[in-house]
Amino acid sequence: DEEEDYMSDLFIKQDVRPGLPMVRRMKEAIQKEEKQKEANEKNRQKSIKEEEKERRDLVLKSALGNENKGFALLQKMGYKSGQALGKSGEGIVEPIPLNIKTGRSGLGHEELKKRKAEEKLENYRKKVHMRKQANEQAADQFRRRFKNKQEERKMEGDLRKSQRACQQLDMQKDIDVPKEPWYWLEPEEEDEKDENDNEDESTSSDISVSEKLHTLTAYLREHHFYCIWCGTTYEDSEDLSSNCPGDSAADHD
Repeated sequence: DEEEDYMSDLFIKQDVRPGLPMVRRMKEAIQKEEKQKEANEKNRQKSIKEEEKERRDLVLKSALGNENKGFALLQKMGYKSGQALGKSGEGIVEPIPLNIKTGRSGLGHEELKKRKAEEKLENYRKKVHMRKQANEQAADQFRRRFKNKQEERKMEGDLRKSQRACQQLDMQKDIDVPKEPWYWLEPEEEDEKDENDNEDESTSSDISVSEKLHTLTAYLREHHFYCIWCGTTYEDSEDLSSNCPGDSAADHD
């Protein structure tokens, strides 16, 4: 090819802005690459599976002709193309579709795999449910223990209050020795303890706090006409029974 004349109109009209040659070369490279891909795609040999699929799709899309023996027999029995099967036309119109198996696993493998996945999911749900129940039971047990401890601390406080009141009221009546050792508050520090005191302590420890509180409340009401819940000393038993709601905190609530 002859070189272009630099004095010609074609050469003068060319765009010579900076950067354009680089852009032009990139566009040409991209176009060349796309053309190469198209050529490779055309020249590429199709695999056996692709060819089988194309032939199968082509056959399935085409209707059956008279060369098909089964279709010819149907026509002899009065069947017409597009008509439903059956004497009264209640059968199917389209043939049963093919279910092509593309995997290499044996028959029933997919159903087994699906069943195992469902069993795994069910076991996971059971574990989550059991874990949730265990957490709820643990929380419920904690609440019960906390409530029992609160009630026990409250009863211990009421018992100490009753023991203090019993000691004061007994001493007002010149009673120097309590009816039971635990009727009065025990001293915090004792220098000497004899065997009788140890026996009394072991006997009183066998009685629960609630039993002690109930017994001491009854003693204060019967002997001193005093109610720890009201904080009042009544004149006599008749005054106590008529003005005091009961002999427990629940009655007073």
